[in-house]
Amino acid sequence: MKKLGLIVNPVAGMGGRVGLKGSDGAEIQKRARELGAKPESPLRAIEALKVIARLKDQVEIITYPYEMGEVEAREAGFDPRVIGSINSGETNPEDTMQAAQDMVAAGVDIILFAGGDGTARNIYTAVGSGSDIPVLGIPAGVKIHSAVYAINPKSAGEAAALFLEGKAVNIREAEVMDIDEDAFREGRLSAQLYGYLNVPENKKYVQSVKSGARSEKAEVQGIAAEIVANMQDDAIYVIGPGTTTRSIMQKLELPYTLLGVDVVLNKQILANDVNEQQLYEFVKGKKTHIVVTAIGGQGHIFGRGNQQISPRVIRDAGKENITVVASRDKLVSIMPRPLLVDTGDPELDRQLSGYYRIVAGWQDTLMYKVGTE
Repeated sequence: MKKLGLIVNPVAGMGGRVGLKGSDGAEIQKRARELGAKPESPLRAIEALKVIARLKDQVEIITYPYEMGEVEAREAGFDPRVIGSINSGETNPEDTMQAAQDMVAAGVDIILFAGGDGTARNIYTAVGSGSDIPVLGIPAGVKIHSAVYAINPKSAGEAAALFLEGKAVNIREAEVMDIDEDAFREGRLSAQLYGYLNVPENKKYVQSVKSGARSEKAEVQGIAAEIVANMQDDAIYVIGPGTTTRSIMQKLELPYTLLGVDVVLNKQILANDVNEQQLYEFVKGKKTHIVVTAIGGQGHIFGRGNQQISPRVIRDAGKENITVVASRDKLVSIMPRPLLVDTGDPELDRQLSGYYRIVAGWQDTLMYKVGTE
């Protein structure tokens, strides 16, 4: 039987919807819980494992106890082999690193893990320079700059299953990136390359490293002018994070949050850097437009760094009131893949799929496909 190592970082992604821009560190996790945050990674891990469940008679899952994988594996229909030990409810990065080392020692064929860039960095620290075993991330964190992740949980399951079946066995080196969360919360993006991990080579299911902003200044200014010129009176505008959307706030001469979500009404600021609950209170029952941009090189428009724009916020606004802005240069960095949605709600993701008119400059739009893979 093939051996699948499974690691779940149970606190990954908790800081997203409550606007904390990360989940690293005990104090941030405590604040996230106080703000009502709930774990994102367990459900995402289960979603990926349910895809792999078609192979459960051919695959043995080796995992850590309780919320670090055992619970999720059983929920998906597996009878895992549980190794190691943890203090349930008090997991930390050292547990992730030890789990990775133990799974390499157990001879797994691939390590599947749920988390964010911090989790990828922990696994790289533990085994990156001493093991050829491929790994694959189930995206569950707030920040997903690394190229070791699948584009969504279902894709993680598909890519892992194909590898375990021997249908896609090529591997490639993928970047492990992480950022300074404290600087991130202050609106400064400071990303660092830590190293490389082997991942299954599958362009359909595995994402690329996040590219830096390469947009021409004139294009971005044109996008801002187009959005501002067409803003409707008495409608809420939700402005997502990013350098392209920042230009809209600069055109309006309003304070903005580069890496957060801002709310505008009648071209005046209602609130900066809102969390999910605050945002929902602003938009529920009101005419709302959501303006988001795509992540260069990866293509996500929902589910990466803008988890505050949650499924209920999107549903309240309506698909017809979503505006995607992206320079042609950014779209070229993504082609031929579609723009991606990964909201955590698979049914909503399906509803959001289709062709969108992308604002690429002043009086410049083009049609581009949005999908889940």
